[in-house]
Amino acid sequence: MPAARVRRLGRDAGAATAEYAVVIMAAVGFAGLLVVILKSGAVQGMLTDLVHRALTVAG
Repeated sequence: MPAARVRRLGRDAGAATAEYAVVIMAAVGFAGLLVVILKSGAVQGMLTDLVHRALTVAG
């Protein structure tokens, strides 16, 4: 591999890892937000009602 190409590739070393870290942190934040939302009483009631109606229609 030519030396100029090796130097050019060396400057971006770790860039992909940093991008993955940002994406993972965003996913963790989103998952945390979903947990908070799904633990709320109103959402639990809506989901329970939805499942109950689905099982009633199917049965």
